[in-house]
Amino acid sequence: EEIPPKPVQDTGNILKQGYLEKRSREHSFFGSEWQKRWCVLNRRTFYYYANEKSKQPKGTFPIERCSARLVSHLRKDSRKKCCFELTCPGKRTYEFTAPSPAEAEDWVDQIQFLLKDLSSLTIPCEEEEEEEEKEEELYNDVDSSDSMNTSHNTTLNQDEPIVEVEGEDIYEVLPGQ
Repeated sequence: EEIPPKPVQDTGNILKQGYLEKRSREHSFFGSEWQKRWCVLNRRTFYYYANEKSKQPKGTFPIERCSARLVSHLRKDSRKKCCFELTCPGKRTYEFTAPSPAEAEDWVDQIQFLLKDLSSLTIPCEEEEEEEEKEEELYNDVDSSDSMNTSHNTTLNQDEPIVEVEGEDIYEVLPGQ
């Protein structure tokens, strides 16, 4: 499935972003080239751009079914503990160097966390903080006079027990108990 290219600002709910060095596929005479890339991770896709203002990504790949792990054999220099790779079955292995070992670990943790969510049936939906505040306002005004009239029983099956709401607790009367 092809991922439509998006400018950095339009990549959706961003979980992590930052500069990483990505190893290019073409190996030069002096070994492989590491290029600085602005990387963006959202819920389903990993994007990498030339820089954070780029309109077109240099590449994208779905992270579903990929695996992420820290690896120290990619480099021989002082930054070998900053390396991690994303292995995508049927595609390729993407190799990255983060600015620090802790940052590399954080990228791997974020991706593994996401993969766990993608493999389960439910993906928790993280709203923007502003939206959450709006929703809380909607729910917090149940007791106020301008809230909807809640005295109507709109259950489809009238044999079902009526749920009484008292303060914060909800009591349900079950038949046969």
